[in-house]
Amino acid sequence: MTVIRSKAKIQAAAEGGRTGPSAPSKETIEILKQLIGFQTISRKSNLDLIEWVRVYLSGFGITSHLIYDGGRSKANLFATMGDGRRGGLVLSGHTDVVAVDGQEWSTDPFEAVAKDERIYGRGAADMKGFIAAVLAAIPRMLTARRAEPMHLALSFDEEVGCIGVRSLIGRLAALGIEPQGCIIGEPTEMRVVVGHKGSGVYRCTVHGREMHSSLAPQGVNAIEYAALLILKLREIQDRLRRSEPKHDGFDIRYTTVNPGSVQGGLASNVVAGDCEFRFDIRYLPWTTAEGIVAELESFARDELLPEMREIAPEAAIQFERMGDVPAMQTDADTRLVRDVQRLAGDREPAGYVGFGTEAGLFQKAGIPTVVCGPGSIAQAHRPDEFITIRQLAQCEAFLRRLTNADDIGAR
Repeated sequence: MTVIRSKAKIQAAAEGGRTGPSAPSKETIEILKQLIGFQTISRKSNLDLIEWVRVYLSGFGITSHLIYDGGRSKANLFATMGDGRRGGLVLSGHTDVVAVDGQEWSTDPFEAVAKDERIYGRGAADMKGFIAAVLAAIPRMLTARRAEPMHLALSFDEEVGCIGVRSLIGRLAALGIEPQGCIIGEPTEMRVVVGHKGSGVYRCTVHGREMHSSLAPQGVNAIEYAALLILKLREIQDRLRRSEPKHDGFDIRYTTVNPGSVQGGLASNVVAGDCEFRFDIRYLPWTTAEGIVAELESFARDELLPEMREIAPEAAIQFERMGDVPAMQTDADTRLVRDVQRLAGDREPAGYVGFGTEAGLFQKAGIPTVVCGPGSIAQAHRPDEFITIRQLAQCEAFLRRLTNADDIGAR
């Protein structure tokens, strides 16, 4: 793609490119095709995409700050459009996508295909469509007479626990950036979302004593004690369903606990010496995964381990947090929410979603945050993922209004 460099070309790009009242600009479509072509599956590097964006931004005189992971195989990108470091909005998206292994696609998932008023490709909805629209809007952001800057934040490894954005957020203070709000462009069909559950993923490892099954009482069966822990999780789940304060905004109105996988044992005639299970906690904003795990740890320490160690002093139960995505809860009556609803043309009450985002991490850093972006979450992670042309156009219209407005979300 040709990089626009001159002020005249920036102005021309800011004013042109429309293909119809319900169609996105040609720039957005072309950028989206480029982004889909980068195979940024979470297990792979995203550096090719990040470098492409860095070069694209440099063509407008914009400096990008790259924040690498420990192995320097992945990076976040942060850039500012406009003058000043205080105030303004962060437009944030993740660059990684989920794998396509085992899925039956009608087309190459990493080659964008336009047909039937849709753009097909991995990441089209989740969430390269939003990123493409934002990048195409850069010329307008540079020519708009805004009092506050606009910021772009692109992260890595969102799909595996919102890992990358943590270091990006941590760098903002060092850069002197103090935004007054953040918009996460996850696919919400341009509806404004003010809340989602948190997600904690944990691993429990049980170590007992292996023994021939004919001598079972002389061993400690790790599978049996793992089963008791899983039953304790079921007990906690049942109590939460009955007594936890509910939230009508969610399809499932209470915190859920799900043991998702169990591995252990060698054969039916061997007392299992080791067993491991993993469980997922989807918690409401006023409940914590840590509290649930602490109750499980107390049960293991006070009731199970003493019994296990009467036979096998070496017996052990260990818990490990594999990942955590904080819950998000924004007051629907805040200035940021009202402003984004107005600019997005969303006349319905702000909503809630079941999937997790990076919004809770921005909130924990003291940055008011909403979620609003093009596409449907129903298309995410599926074969033949797509985003509609109309959704891209609606996102572009939103970004134009946003670019021309001042003091969005002012506190």
